[in-house]
Amino acid sequence: MTASKRIWVATAVAVVIVAGVAVWVVYRAHRVFDPANAACPNPPTSFGAAQDRGDRVEVPVHFRCEGATLAGTVYLPESGGRHPGAVWVPGAGEEPRLTWGGDLLPGLVRTGVVVLSFDKRGVGESEGVCCPGDTGHFNLLTADAIGAVTALRGRPEVDPERVGLVGASQAGWIAPRAADKADAAFLALASASTIPERTTNLYEQLAAEGDLTRQEISTRLREEGSKGYDPKPDLSAMTMPGLWEFGTADDRTPTKESVTVLRELKPGHQFTVIVFPGAGHGLLDNPPTTQDAIPRLITWVGRHDG
Repeated sequence: MTASKRIWVATAVAVVIVAGVAVWVVYRAHRVFDPANAACPNPPTSFGAAQDRGDRVEVPVHFRCEGATLAGTVYLPESGGRHPGAVWVPGAGEEPRLTWGGDLLPGLVRTGVVVLSFDKRGVGESEGVCCPGDTGHFNLLTADAIGAVTALRGRPEVDPERVGLVGASQAGWIAPRAADKADAAFLALASASTIPERTTNLYEQLAAEGDLTRQEISTRLREEGSKGYDPKPDLSAMTMPGLWEFGTADDRTPTKESVTVLRELKPGHQFTVIVFPGAGHGLLDNPPTTQDAIPRLITWVGRHDG
């Protein structure tokens, strides 16, 4: 073999090796770490100095869960005594902790509910990698929610028997299992699908295309069959009261199919379902897609917080 040919072969081999390494790096970067045994029942927790904001008290919180320290804020009512508590379960994407404003967080706190909201794993001040739920992986996110419940129960202002979960959208695949494992007092969700995750994604895709009627979309979903993570077993296992709010104009969550699942499960369960005609996905957004969703959720929590 001539010298020039040896150089050519060596170069070709080097290119193949570099390409292979690049492919492996990309694969590793996109592979989702979401262990099936993820758990966070007793997370190491620390609270910062309380800050009096006049109409509420804010306390920084950090808790350790599955290799990451998550950072959040506990919002306390000004009134003394022990209060019910609620953990906000983040939705899809890079969602940070709730901040003061709008109607939901202030409304809950003003009615006497202590709220813990944390930066989602890999977002803001929280460590870890975001966002496993966006690819249908919910084990770590469920563990994080359970860890937050335990952390909130550690506050002296909170009655540990009266801590529940509140969330929206993607929280529908996280909060029911977390509520069951954490023995939560209640669960209140908005725009949260109760059908499998990939089937819900198909609904969102078909609704966005705008070529099919709502009935045609339902038919397509039935033909495709259930795919992805299914929350129905977790819903069936629930023993605490649950609230689900939906809007008939929701183009991300299939309201009709989700309500059907809840109605099938309702015998033997303390489930409340509220459907708002003409309302879209963001029932708890600021501003919400209907002015009735947040007040009704707050009222419901006040009646079912133990």
